[in-house]
Amino acid sequence: MEENMDKDTRKKLISSYKERPVTGGVFAIVNDATGRMLLLAERDIAGSKNKFQFAQSTNLCAYGKLGEDWRKYGPGAFRFQLLEELEKKPEQTSEEFMEDLQVLAELWREKLADHDFY
Repeated sequence: MEENMDKDTRKKLISSYKERPVTGGVFAIVNDATGRMLLLAERDIAGSKNKFQFAQSTNLCAYGKLGEDWRKYGPGAFRFQLLEELEKKPEQTSEEFMEDLQVLAELWREKLADHDFY
């Protein structure tokens, strides 16, 4: 009986994980020393922010394009700047959601055309 409860609990947990809202977005990793930025679109904006914070706390650059400047200026010269969030629609596939995020990133690249990008 206890084993069935564990399976039921597990099924409920898996179900609620799959049904949670998925929030992606467009963000920039900004080098405050140079003004350059790396513009990215990701399906999991919270995970992306955590990845950046972990990279800063460990001084391990998680973004190849930033490597040289990361070593030169240090992790403290960089900041995570959320530009726009987008929630995945229930009927969207992951691929369709990523396509929408890429379009959004291109719109931001145009808006920020006067900035220097990595």
